[in-house]
Amino acid sequence: MGVHGLPPTEDRLRGSGGARRSSLCTSQSWPLAEKERHFDLGSLLSCAAVEAVVPVALGELGVSHAGCWECDLSDESLFWSGGVYDIFGLPRGAKIARNDVLAFYAEHSRSAMERLRRDAIRKGRGFTIDAEIRPASGEGRWMRLIGMPVCEAGRPVRLHGLKLII
Repeated sequence: MGVHGLPPTEDRLRGSGGARRSSLCTSQSWPLAEKERHFDLGSLLSCAAVEAVVPVALGELGVSHAGCWECDLSDESLFWSGGVYDIFGLPRGAKIARNDVLAFYAEHSRSAMERLRRDAIRKGRGFTIDAEIRPASGEGRWMRLIGMPVCEAGRPVRLHGLKLII
């Protein structure tokens, strides 16, 4: 088992200064039915706890590097906690559309993420991917995206998860 009980990713190698050695993103998916590989997103990070920390009170350390997200599959609407807005360099609470957000992802990361997303919806699989993004601030960075479907009556109705700066 890897970091925080997640399935281990294959490429965690970094060069000096923390720079990623490869431009390839890493990804994995896992069936939700595999209990030994399943984890509870709520135990990994509580959005309520993240939102309770006021960034200004912590100075430089207060910049949120993690947040919760959710996508309603009926209309592709997004809900983000404040930390996800920070990761993408957008004002907290700004109106967001999924198609607009996709433009922040580097092409190789976007295509891998979309493949994992389709599998998550079709096969009921959770996933994790290290993705390269270019936030509104313009500086490229890497983010770990963790997601899993939420099912009602055996059908996926939402995807939800975490986004973390790595």
